[in-house]
Amino acid sequence: MENTKNYDVKITVLRKTRVDDIHKSYAKDDVPPVCAKNEEGQEYISKNSSQPEGFCNGAWKGIADTVSVLASGGNNPYVRQDGVAIRCCNDGLHPVIYKLERIAE
Repeated sequence: MENTKNYDVKITVLRKTRVDDIHKSYAKDDVPPVCAKNEEGQEYISKNSSQPEGFCNGAWKGIADTVSVLASGGNNPYVRQDGVAIRCCNDGLHPVIYKLERIAE
């Protein structure tokens, strides 16, 4: 059996978004309108397709499959650059957009 290369993947917080109309209609009063867990520009490294330490569990569920694709050498068909993907966490009240990049050795 062939030994497949497993690349590291850099995860960068591109944008913390606001969906004020949805938030106003559905969020409890004590829920902030913007994600409080990360800052734009913050970076994490996924090794062996694993969740980086300190990375949000909910966001990981939304991007883990794409991290695995990039780590195994695959590409996202919707992005111009090979080894890059743009994904979003699965939190509809304060979504965060991430850039995923395969780290070539």
